[in-house]
Amino acid sequence: MWYWLDQRRERWIAIDRALARLLHRGAARPLLLFILVAASRLGDGGIWYAILVALPIASGPHGWYVALQMVGIGLANLIIYHRLKHRIGRPRPFVNCPDIRCCARALDQFSFPSGHMLHAVSFSLLLTHHYPAFGVPLWLYTVLVAASRIVLGLHYPSDVAVGAAIGALTAGLAIIWG
Repeated sequence: MWYWLDQRRERWIAIDRALARLLHRGAARPLLLFILVAASRLGDGGIWYAILVALPIASGPHGWYVALQMVGIGLANLIIYHRLKHRIGRPRPFVNCPDIRCCARALDQFSFPSGHMLHAVSFSLLLTHHYPAFGVPLWLYTVLVAASRIVLGLHYPSDVAVGAAIGALTAGLAIIWG
């Protein structure tokens, strides 16, 4: 009875893997690889911590408010991220696909969802809401993070898409309730 659902799931997995393989070809380009490794490393937290510290200095009380919102979103995202990662336990592409190599350090063993994307989208949405002038550089960086996670062999496109969706949801709720 549920055979059709299994077929659709298998088809989706095949498409996801094919897209991951296609995008991973970008890792063969040294300059692109350098840029995406740098974007990924900054996404490990460095860029967000720097912004968190700079906000109160540059923006006073409003900066403190936004920094506290970032901390709240970050904690909520970590809880969601860890629960999903360990409950689903999806191996990373470089583990499942022999033609995909790991081009950067993986922070854990599981792939779904992308924590880098979850944080990049949530923080970019929040910061753009409060500081619209920074929207273009923030979103350009977020796109680089999305590309980096797939090209570097760390995530499937669906990992990145779901991470982005969760990040948009948590930031949206923070903006509405904030």
